[in-house]
Amino acid sequence: MSNTMNRKKAMDASLRALKSAGVEGIMVDVWWGLVERDQPGHYNWGGYNELLEMAKRHGLKVQAVMSFHQCGGNVGDSVTIPLPKWAGEEMEKDEDLAYTDQWGRRNYEYISLGCDNLPVLKGRTPVQCYADFMRAFRDNFKHLLGDTVVEIQVGMGPAGELRFPSYPELNGTWKFPGIGAFQCYDKYMLASLQAAAEAAGKPEWGSTGPTDAGSYNNWPEDTNFFRKEGGGWNSTYGEFFLTWYSQMLLDHGDRILTSAKSIFESSGVKISVKVAGIHWHYGTRSHAPELTAGYYNTRFHDGYLPIARMLARHGAVFNFTCIEMRDHEQPQDALCAPEKLVKQVALATQTAQVPLAGENALPRYDERAHEQILQASSLNEDREMCAFTYLRMNPTLFHDDNWRQFVSFVKKMKEGKGAERCREQVEREAEHFVHVTQPLVKEAAVAMH
Repeated sequence: MSNTMNRKKAMDASLRALKSAGVEGIMVDVWWGLVERDQPGHYNWGGYNELLEMAKRHGLKVQAVMSFHQCGGNVGDSVTIPLPKWAGEEMEKDEDLAYTDQWGRRNYEYISLGCDNLPVLKGRTPVQCYADFMRAFRDNFKHLLGDTVVEIQVGMGPAGELRFPSYPELNGTWKFPGIGAFQCYDKYMLASLQAAAEAAGKPEWGSTGPTDAGSYNNWPEDTNFFRKEGGGWNSTYGEFFLTWYSQMLLDHGDRILTSAKSIFESSGVKISVKVAGIHWHYGTRSHAPELTAGYYNTRFHDGYLPIARMLARHGAVFNFTCIEMRDHEQPQDALCAPEKLVKQVALATQTAQVPLAGENALPRYDERAHEQILQASSLNEDREMCAFTYLRMNPTLFHDDNWRQFVSFVKKMKEGKGAERCREQVEREAEHFVHVTQPLVKEAAVAMH
């Protein structure tokens, strides 16, 4: 928070332990709200300079996430990092810069994509701000790009994901497994909707989003819009609205990737984008929670292929969450189907010829989750996932049992599907690694507490 690196000793020991366990690298959020906090165009990379140099020293690669969202209010957030102060001031002056629901509730996690191209941030557009930030990162870390910093993940929305903030947990607004709510009620989004409705020859469709789509914690069948028989989602109007809403998200991704691609061209880094794994109510026809988040995915309409194709046009990696989950571990009545969802996404990336990377949605340290990840990482017969990011490095990971499981998991992931060696041998080698890394792990654990 003070632009320095905290707990250097703990970080140093932890990174050494990870490296000796066979981990290839680390992922780190590069927060817009910290680096460009005080005034526009003034970037303070303190803290990041030290961390990236430390990673380099230990021979670890870095996946740097350009985090243009606020930290706090999402699953697993224990820290609060708001957007830059000056951006927050502009949002206070013009509340429509924030995503808004039909009840007028504003969301300050990320600037509404409705004003992407308008000079609303002290003379710059949000997309220009993101591009300037990425350019400053590139210039400052030029010497590390391509060998230490190997991937830039470009934040596109809340939690860094390409989606609308349709299920905000802050203040208990939304609770799992609610369907969430459409976020298209700021004046900029509404102006775009109005224009789309007029272009479609249906001006009456342009003044509001669906008014019968229930609220954050409803279930699909509680609402007229999402219910399976005769639901509005499956009508001409529903198709018009959902096409517009999801297209707004695709265009947003397209705009930012166009900048990112030109900025990092020929620097040797991969560019990736994170897509949320919204697996609840996946077993219904309407897939309500995916629709409110901006993924037009229903039983009759594939919402992930258009995203995969958009990423393919920019040569970006499709990074997907919830890889660790099994269908039967979820509440059955909410018709959760994370495994089916992961299969659908894997198929879309295969069709669009875009590389797929994964991460787990919730911290898990048990062998069952590891097994599920191993299985999911080689779903496609002809190609495996190009990378997997494990959440997360913290004191819990270094507990004896968790560390033992983790070391063995890393080993199996490294060997991939082709290596069907006997389990006992892998376990034996893992035991050896555990033994070797024990002093480092102890050091890390002590330094962290």
